[in-house]
Amino acid sequence: MNHPFYNDQAHIAESFHLNEDYIVQTARLAFFKINSYKLSLIKASFCKSREELQENLKGSLFNFTDCGSILADLGFFMSEVDN
Repeated sequence: MNHPFYNDQAHIAESFHLNEDYIVQTARLAFFKINSYKLSLIKASFCKSREELQENLKGSLFNFTDCGSILADLGFFMSEVDN
């Protein structure tokens, strides 16, 4: 009887790679948002969009997420934990 062989290392590596890519892309987006807001503070020509940028920053970067919901989304509580 042939049983499939599961490669746990590949699954863990792929999961880590996907999470790392998401974090890098989110950090890059946050960096661009903050730099565009800084530019709007320096240049008077961006004064109309400054309020939009400020609302964008408040709505996307300054929101709080508790650690428990992040761990639950990643499936931390669904698996056994070795102490």
